Amino acid sequence: MQTYQSEFLQFVITQKILRFGEFTLKSGRVSPYFFNAGLFNTGGKIAFLARCYAQAIATSDLEFDVIFGPAYKGIPLAATTAMALARDHSIDKPFCFNRKEAKDHGEGGTIVGAELSGKVLVIDDVITAGTAVKEAVAIITGNGAALSAIVIAMDRQERGTGKLSAIQEIEQTYRIKVVSIINLQSITDYLKKSDSTELKQHLDAVEVYRSEFGVQ
Repeated sequence: MQTYQSEFLQFVITQKILRFGEFTLKSGRVSPYFFNAGLFNTGGKIAFLARCYAQAIATSDLEFDVIFGPAYKGIPLAATTAMALARDHSIDKPFCFNRKEAKDHGEGGTIVGAELSGKVLVIDDVITAGTAVKEAVAIITGNGAALSAIVIAMDRQERGTGKLSAIQEIEQTYRIKVVSIINLQSITDYLKKSDSTELKQHLDAVEVYRSEFGVQ
């Protein structure tokens, strides 16, 4: 685990963005942890998140021409990540996002910002199913561009309906790389190394959950 990933985990746990306990997911599974990306809700928090996205992108050596943030959650993520890439890594890339409804006046259309063209890097918070990705791909290809990679905050590394996770299915279907700041393995590694008795007490439950629902 790289330094920025450890710092990210410490941050999300301290800020209660990542919590431990019992949480019923949309799938009906009872998870021993829950990651609520909606709690990156202050300037300082989203600035920190953007720095971590930028670090993940820079260290993954991804090739892309433009950053795309799917409406609505992806809009601030794309903008702040583009800023962090330029400021911290001297990677100055254009960014854009979509409107849910086409604008019939002014410049019109559904894309705001830079032209959606070339190799596109999508920024999102989490991927629980492939639905949102399919919508983003439709927008990207509809503008004559190509999906190059996706960067997310967390990968639950959890099976979907089959043997693969939603992310593995996306990588296989679109032949792209999905990069995450952290994943379930990161969480278990962090808990194992933690000096906090309170945190370590959740390790067994997380490992049991992963053995039942996780993927490699």
